[in-house]
Amino acid sequence: MVQSPMSRKLARNGGLFYPVIGFALFVTFLYLAFGDLWGFNFNREEIKLSFVERNGTQFFVDGKAFYINGWNSYWLMDHAVDYSNRPRIKGILQAGAKMGLTVCRTWAFNDGGYNALQISPGRFDERVFRALDHVIAEARKNGIRLMLSLVNNLHAFGGKTEYVKWAEKEGVALSSSNDSFFYDPTIRRYFKNYVKTVLTRRNIYTGMEYRDDPTIFAWELINEPRCMTDPSGDTLQDWIEEMSTFVKSIDRKHLLTVGLEGFYGRKSPKRSSGNPEFWAADLGSDFIRNSMLSTIDFASVHVYPDHW
Repeated sequence: MVQSPMSRKLARNGGLFYPVIGFALFVTFLYLAFGDLWGFNFNREEIKLSFVERNGTQFFVDGKAFYINGWNSYWLMDHAVDYSNRPRIKGILQAGAKMGLTVCRTWAFNDGGYNALQISPGRFDERVFRALDHVIAEARKNGIRLMLSLVNNLHAFGGKTEYVKWAEKEGVALSSSNDSFFYDPTIRRYFKNYVKTVLTRRNIYTGMEYRDDPTIFAWELINEPRCMTDPSGDTLQDWIEEMSTFVKSIDRKHLLTVGLEGFYGRKSPKRSSGNPEFWAADLGSDFIRNSMLSTIDFASVHVYPDHW
């Protein structure tokens, strides 16, 4: 049998060909299976997105009118922590894109508890942050923009109650109401630190800081804020003013909204005709007053027709 020059070379090298190929295949498997754990970005396809802007009462992208047609999936980050759930994230974003939807609203928070993004004030779980990175990167691939909410007024996923608990452990903000979230200086500092950390987070998949990523349509300060201990609305208004100014000091590229349900306050002439019931005027929020700040770019209303 006549050996080829390559065969003779491999024979002289002790038959290294197959071990080398085997090692290369093993490395390739690790790269494809676990590469995103180390921040590798497999999909280098660049999606061209521009920031959504507002002019008067109209949203624009690249000088053309932009219309929101979207949905709410608050659970995206939480589910993305488990790698086995990530195909579901991809699937729902792809389905939204095929339906012509443009914006998805989702949580950019989970305070304390299971799969917490913020474990305690100033302590973050990198594993969960990478899950949020993944959600944003996957949305970008599908041309979907995200409206990211920064904290919950309700107990789910921690919310303002968790912030108050953290402060109580430090011996401050001792109150029978979790509304101290809105006025206690220590808790305000906790929240500002959280906001800064999120806005300046560098996505391991896209390489962009969140504040520089046009995939994000807007920030939402808080989901459905209520401050029932101050029905006048002054406490909540002061908090919105301070926090919206703080957000804009870090990020002037993105739009900002409050996250209101849409109730009219005690001083509003529309409280009797526009609210679902009389109690809605005593929750410390006011749709008009809260939305008229120069640092707030657009308003929102949460409608629950089956309940109201």
